[in-house]
Amino acid sequence: MRPFRDVTEIFIYPGYRFRVTDALMTNFHLPKSTLLMLVSALMGQDRIRSIYRHAVEIGLSLLQLWRCLASDTVEGMMLTVLRTTWPLLLGILLLMVGNGMQGTLLGVRGKIEGISTTQMSVVMAAYFGGFLLGSRVVPQMIRSVGHVRVFAALGSLISSVLILYAAAPEWLAWAAMRLLIGFCFSGVYITAESWLNASTSNETRGQALSAYMIMQMLGIITAQLLMNTADPAGYLLFVIPSVLVSLSFLPILLSRQPAPQFATLKRMSFRDLFAASPLGCIGMFLMGGVFSALFGMASVWGSMKGLSVREISAFVAAIYAGGLLLQYPVGWLSDHGDRRLIVLGLAILGTAVAGATVLLQPGIWGLLLAAAVVGGVANPVYSLLLAYTNDFLDNSDMAAASAGLLFINGLGAMAGPLITGWLMSWLGPDGFWVYIAALLALLALYTFYRRTRRPAPMLDQSFAVIAPSATPIAVEAALETAGPDDGPPRPD
Repeated sequence: MRPFRDVTEIFIYPGYRFRVTDALMTNFHLPKSTLLMLVSALMGQDRIRSIYRHAVEIGLSLLQLWRCLASDTVEGMMLTVLRTTWPLLLGILLLMVGNGMQGTLLGVRGKIEGISTTQMSVVMAAYFGGFLLGSRVVPQMIRSVGHVRVFAALGSLISSVLILYAAAPEWLAWAAMRLLIGFCFSGVYITAESWLNASTSNETRGQALSAYMIMQMLGIITAQLLMNTADPAGYLLFVIPSVLVSLSFLPILLSRQPAPQFATLKRMSFRDLFAASPLGCIGMFLMGGVFSALFGMASVWGSMKGLSVREISAFVAAIYAGGLLLQYPVGWLSDHGDRRLIVLGLAILGTAVAGATVLLQPGIWGLLLAAAVVGGVANPVYSLLLAYTNDFLDNSDMAAASAGLLFINGLGAMAGPLITGWLMSWLGPDGFWVYIAALLALLALYTFYRRTRRPAPMLDQSFAVIAPSATPIAVEAALETAGPDDGPPRPD
């Protein structure tokens, strides 16, 4: 070291991503002070305002050292997350139970009603079309009338549509209702994720998002268990998700957590996005098709295969259980090497398992294993492609790039059920596995090709666990939590 004189830029503004600081304990600070700015940068401006409002309400003095702002240990932070976000997490769990039930139930009931595989593929594709439309329209609705009104209105529509499925068992009516329910679920997720993002600070956001993703997976798995509680030809299985969705809004709307401000996401052109990461764009499109086939057509495939309701529900649950179990091991591997090698390996594994299922025609236990492996491939690859794309981007472009990638993924998801239905009409139930194997094989080939075109980037962006149903709000928050320090983009 040596003495020197120079100009420095060391002021920490809100939005700064802390990488070393684990905890800060300090007193309440005076308005307009730089210390207050520092604490806001660590905890988030919305949380600071909420804490100061509470301090004013109970009559605290600004400099009372025995009442202080503090961040906690890892165990304490998780308890803080659960204490402050449990209404949201409980609501999301109930929402995902309702959403998971209606997807599986329609596939089973469609067979009972004599609806063809091609027609059911249109019904299932409509959900993803509505979800994509909602991701573009709902943010403007929230800015116009606020989170609470949008949340309540869309929730009421979801509950109503779930009941109407049984009243109008026609494929065109189902397609229209699936379009509407996809739109509504997109808006509900955007609203809930905005609330979750605003109710957590920098140091607790990672734990909150992990809990959020776990609740999503557990909700869908629980939905499959409830599928066995009544006859799918009756009315009760449509009533249960409607009631659960209605109940899901109670803890959220009655929470004391204030509604957050909704920020407008910066846009990035698809040309710029493709230039930044061709693999990210192509891979997300292909994985959209894989995910929509698994989420939308698994129950249709099971009904065509002649599986019982118990077997179909176990098959769908295995898909999500595999995704839940493999997310974190794959994330650890991706942070210690070339992410493309992990994508390549997973794509080859998924292709091999899907192909072997067609060739070997296994029994139910073999099908459950295949579902767990393919689900364990699809969910982590989705997160890997997002992380890999952001390895080449500046921090300020990550949110816009993530929104663009999710839109591309949505386009692939819309096409997935339609192509799967056509293949199943032509090849029988094997068309389901042929479609998944083909997409994963294309991903493997393109990933191998891209490895010959550019070197691996520096891994200063950690793997973020992201569910394929996440909206840009959750993706942006997850990437901010796992993101790199501010700096220039890595060279192409």
